Amino acid sequence: MDFGQRVTLITLGVQDLAAARAFYARLGWQEHGESRESVAFFQLHGAALSLFGRAALAEDQGRPGAALGTGAMTLAQNFGSEAEVDAAYAMALSAGATPLKAPEKVFWGGYSGYFADPDGHVWELAFNPYWALSADGSLRLPDA
Repeated sequence: MDFGQRVTLITLGVQDLAAARAFYARLGWQEHGESRESVAFFQLHGAALSLFGRAALAEDQGRPGAALGTGAMTLAQNFGSEAEVDAAYAMALSAGATPLKAPEKVFWGGYSGYFADPDGHVWELAFNPYWALSADGSLRLPDA
């Protein structure tokens, strides 16, 4: 059994699944055919994202009634330029995201900003001039 360095599915617990679905649809994300009434799936590059009700997620984790929080981690999308970051940030805000930090040049030499989705999940949008993206937008860390 290989427990190598990989993430295959990220599940976000949401308060209102219909509202969360609508938000990601406004971002241009398309649900996968595996979606059901109780869960939404989105195909990513080499992984998937799901949206699942918070109460149902806590129960599925074996912690019924647990108060699941948000904001303690960041999901990130890297882009090929500062202009692409700005465009993605504007799209997120127009889709109903809460602005946290407008994109700006950052101390490490890149450019990034943050927003929260309607459930408070934090997304970073970034341009890192030291990390090249492949044509499909996927990231492979550079060799040391």
